[in-house]
Amino acid sequence: MRPLVLITAKVHPYLIDKLEIAGFDVDYKPSITYEEVRNSIHSYTGLIVTTRIKIDKAVIDNATQLEWIGRLGSGMELIDVAYAASKGVKCVSSPEGNAEAVGEQALGMLLALTNNIIKSNLELRDGIWEREKNRGFEIGGKTVGIIGLGHTGSAFARKLRGFDVNILAYDKYKSGFGNNYIREASLDDIFADADIVSTHLPLTEETRHMVNMAFFKSFARPIIYMNTSRGKVVNTTDLIEALETEVLAGACLDVLENEKVASYNEQEKSQLHYLAHSPKVVLTPHIAGYSHEASIKMAEYVLKKLNISQ
Repeated sequence: MRPLVLITAKVHPYLIDKLEIAGFDVDYKPSITYEEVRNSIHSYTGLIVTTRIKIDKAVIDNATQLEWIGRLGSGMELIDVAYAASKGVKCVSSPEGNAEAVGEQALGMLLALTNNIIKSNLELRDGIWEREKNRGFEIGGKTVGIIGLGHTGSAFARKLRGFDVNILAYDKYKSGFGNNYIREASLDDIFADADIVSTHLPLTEETRHMVNMAFFKSFARPIIYMNTSRGKVVNTTDLIEALETEVLAGACLDVLENEKVASYNEQEKSQLHYLAHSPKVVLTPHIAGYSHEASIKMAEYVLKKLNISQ
């Protein structure tokens, strides 16, 4: 009997094909619920996940045959990695696979905001031809602060190289990464000099709501704030207040604190309406890193790290 792998999210057929060639049978269940995973996990040798299903102690305790968990993308906050390791379950992720896509999306969102591309496009759909009020700002000569220089932060920096910007990067857990286009900086340096700031951080107790009103008020001038990492890094209430009071010049957000829009309470509905309609905001539904190319590259990296033949 061939070992069985459970895939809990939409994936490129490439991954399924490669697993089957490598000798696995695959249960492809992109709509499976947490309860269904917990109740059936005992049958599986391998597990492929994204951000949809929490792999906690209860799931791992039932995973009596599980040997590995492959996370497509970056961020392991939904997996109890330490507990899995204590049970002999290998956990890998693939942040390299979608980093370039995140970098491109971040750059695209920034240019769309600074050049009023979305605002003017929507106006033209209503027959409004407005040039003066849609006059843009060039990012050339500006200082971009990158907080968190992992795979996606590094990719964003590479995409910025042709725009003649000054790039400052801060990473609490890294040093010695400065090069001919990135200057290693302190957080205070970024507070003092940045015009644009992009966070590329995992969600931990340390980073949860790290971006709040005190954070925004630490800058020498109103900045454009960008987040393509995790929504809960940001306090949404503070973000909106900072935009309304012009403490913040603008925001590019690919992620939200709560991305289950159907479950929103009235406050969350009001916040989403503000963000979706503000000319100071470019908002997308967690699609950075979700490119067609990334869906293959993430699978390639997971298979490689699991030593599964390709």
